[in-house]
Amino acid sequence: MSSVAVEPLLRYHRRTEVSGLRKVANPCCSSSSLNCSRQKLFHRGKCKLPPFVIRASSSSSSSSSSTALAETFESSGDVFFRHSFPVTQTEKVEGKIFVRVDQENGKGNWHLTVGCSLPGKWILHWGVSYVNDIGSEWDQPPKHMRPSGSVPVKNYAIETPLKKPSGDDPFYEVKIDIDPKSAIAAINFVLKDEETGAWYQHKGRDFKVPLVDYLLEDGTVFGSNSFVRPFFSNILLKPETDSTREPDDVKREDQKVEGIYEEQPITKHIAIENSVTVSVRKCPETSKNILYLETDLPEVVVHWGVCRDDAKNWETPPGPHPPETVIFKEKALRTLLQPKEDGRGCSGLFTLEEGLAGFLFVLKLNDNTWLKCKGNDFYVPLSNSSILHSESGQEHFKDAAASVKALDQNQGSDTAFTNEIIKEIRNLVSGISSDNSRKVKTKEAQESILQEIEKLAAEAYSIFRSSIPTFKEEVVLEEELEQAPPKKSSGTGSGYEIVLQGFNWESHKSGRWYMELKEKAEDIASLGFTVVWLPPPTESVSPEGYMPKDLYNLNSRYGNIYELKELVGKLHELGIKVLGDAVLNHRCAQYQNQNGIWNIFGGRLNWDDRAVVADDPHFQGRGNKSSGDNFHAAPNIDHSQDFVRKDIKGWMRWLREEIGYDGWRLDFVRGFWGGYVKDYMDATSPYFAVGEYWDSLSYTYGEMDHNQDAHRQRIIDWINATSGSAGAFDVTTKGVLHAALERCEYWRLADEKGKPPGVVGWWPSRAVTFVENHDTGSTQGHWRFPGGKEMQGYAYILTHPGTPAVFFDHVYSSNYRSEIAALLAFRNRHKLHCRSIVQISKAARDVYAAIIDEKVAVKIGPGHFEPPNGPRKWSPALEGRDYKIWESS
Repeated sequence: MSSVAVEPLLRYHRRTEVSGLRKVANPCCSSSSLNCSRQKLFHRGKCKLPPFVIRASSSSSSSSSSTALAETFESSGDVFFRHSFPVTQTEKVEGKIFVRVDQENGKGNWHLTVGCSLPGKWILHWGVSYVNDIGSEWDQPPKHMRPSGSVPVKNYAIETPLKKPSGDDPFYEVKIDIDPKSAIAAINFVLKDEETGAWYQHKGRDFKVPLVDYLLEDGTVFGSNSFVRPFFSNILLKPETDSTREPDDVKREDQKVEGIYEEQPITKHIAIENSVTVSVRKCPETSKNILYLETDLPEVVVHWGVCRDDAKNWETPPGPHPPETVIFKEKALRTLLQPKEDGRGCSGLFTLEEGLAGFLFVLKLNDNTWLKCKGNDFYVPLSNSSILHSESGQEHFKDAAASVKALDQNQGSDTAFTNEIIKEIRNLVSGISSDNSRKVKTKEAQESILQEIEKLAAEAYSIFRSSIPTFKEEVVLEEELEQAPPKKSSGTGSGYEIVLQGFNWESHKSGRWYMELKEKAEDIASLGFTVVWLPPPTESVSPEGYMPKDLYNLNSRYGNIYELKELVGKLHELGIKVLGDAVLNHRCAQYQNQNGIWNIFGGRLNWDDRAVVADDPHFQGRGNKSSGDNFHAAPNIDHSQDFVRKDIKGWMRWLREEIGYDGWRLDFVRGFWGGYVKDYMDATSPYFAVGEYWDSLSYTYGEMDHNQDAHRQRIIDWINATSGSAGAFDVTTKGVLHAALERCEYWRLADEKGKPPGVVGWWPSRAVTFVENHDTGSTQGHWRFPGGKEMQGYAYILTHPGTPAVFFDHVYSSNYRSEIAALLAFRNRHKLHCRSIVQISKAARDVYAAIIDEKVAVKIGPGHFEPPNGPRKWSPALEGRDYKIWESS
């Protein structure tokens, strides 16, 4: 789905009344500071005050001074700390939703227009009801009726983004054509705000625009004996009757329609994003700390103090203090920042004595609104080793040190790979800790190193806590195994897995898919696959299995429970692990409640409507609000309920024991919090687990952005929420490959720091890379890979880190089998794994090239690349259309 442009919210700020402010003193270092060599930089050379002096005078001079101060700090070479803190405040805004039905210029076709006056990423989630279609409230409208940008939701609804029309009209709206001669009986819709995840309905129910018996002006019947009339609205009619007749005598056939227009008020809480930037430098003459604070907030009081050690106990420093400063209860100071010259925010200058450890502050907007930094006081270190002594730096450093210590103590599972991580962390830590390094490294460079330490520490810790040796097998005596306490599994396997998706969207149609796959088991093993992902096993409303009903009923369209066991047993005989497709987000009900809503479940897990989230717009759940995005075709399960989690864990353990699944593919994990996934993984100890977290990448005017950090960060955030107990499909990498190969823009395959641009570039051991699956390809084709370029995609994912997943159709229903087989054999022969190291050699318009683990070179794209011969000699190994792979001799 392409992104929807959102106009910034227009708002005004009321000037904050700050009572009791008085001037304490002007900040000044000493008389010697007047000779500071940098004074010529101040105020474009016009002001003779040094850059760290500001006088309480007119607002205009203060503004000019603030501008000059900013320029001075930017140009000063001895700024040792500069950081921007994001601050978020929530505002409640009011607006309206409108519904209009009319004709263009009073004639021609009829239109239904739905609009909203508040900015946001508004999505119209809608469907239609057909005449005489009993039992179905929602169906998809005919294709000619769908506005541009519409996306089908399964087989029952459409989602259409609202857009802002040209001109000064403040509304975001979407217009739907209505055919008077169609068999549509009603249009149903709800409005969704993608920014907040909120749904807007009419008094707790779907908006409904029924078609009832009203005639058009030309005498024809609108629709099938009908006209548009919302159940929440009064239709605007133009009766043509004798004025002497009573209203009750007016016949409906005599009424002529002008149209309808109805508004409904809505409120929305929006997050206002601002920032505070702090810069610190030393005055070369006095060695005092000069701190410059600026913000894009229009007017704010800084409530501040200093501390002398890591305990961060507040003190009020001796003067001089900035203008507009008052003392607050002898514990802190309050300074009203001065407006900037350009009117975009305000700023202040603080002169602080030597020997202080840090500067502490919070922001006061008014008596009821205070802004902090992630719930804590803002903290600014006042020393040259600012990064290491800052809060974030200390945390990174402590995490790294703790991981090294833990790995040193873990003698039992220490491997060559973990030793390599320990060595790399130690090198980075010692490098950033050295005095010489601190003098020469910029803040950005140190932050980059700390980020590397953090990622390595996370990798090291995941290995440390895993019960499965990373790259070696250990012999355990049976007696020891019986006595040993059960251990949790990390769910990330050995690192050498290669996954086959063992089905497509049509596999259920044979009715014996398990047996068909069993017949291919030996071939699958010979190709080099180590894991097979099987389709959802449970009874399902949809034949594909993704609308589960009775979870313990394993007789599905793919086969029965006995055939499933046979298949799993055969794969295990061949040394192949098996993943079960677990649909945990939603479940189809067997019974209706008293309102006719399908939200009562049957079978062994006979839940009631407490198991359904409260904010699902269609199923009237009595649970808590959803912890993720709703899936609208079935009741969304409330995983915050203890009885739900207990039952799901029991069911998953039963599948592990009864069927023999080794791990999980988790469907639609956007629908619920990753912390619940961790609970399920701890309960079932999977060998391998991967979640489907699929949302839209970032686009600008329909073109994919180069920087997809926000997209992959959302996937990383979900993995983090699971505590790393499961990986995730690398949707970012797939999307970037789409754009790079389709547009011949191979430069996209390196991010701004020269690393792979997907999840595989940030957390490769948790990234499951893929080219196609049953949703994106097959007969669904929701996001099909660029045609004819699939092998370039496989050349990429089968040589790079991450865990590659190959689609069934590309092995058994295409001409790619032999090429994929060669790539699989090559990956296994060179022992490439999920943590392999990538060095990108070239990322240009028509070619991408990289060296992996210093022993494999790969290029994709029509452009030229040859790996440089030096200490290593490179020999061609594999070659295909627009890709080539070498191996080191």
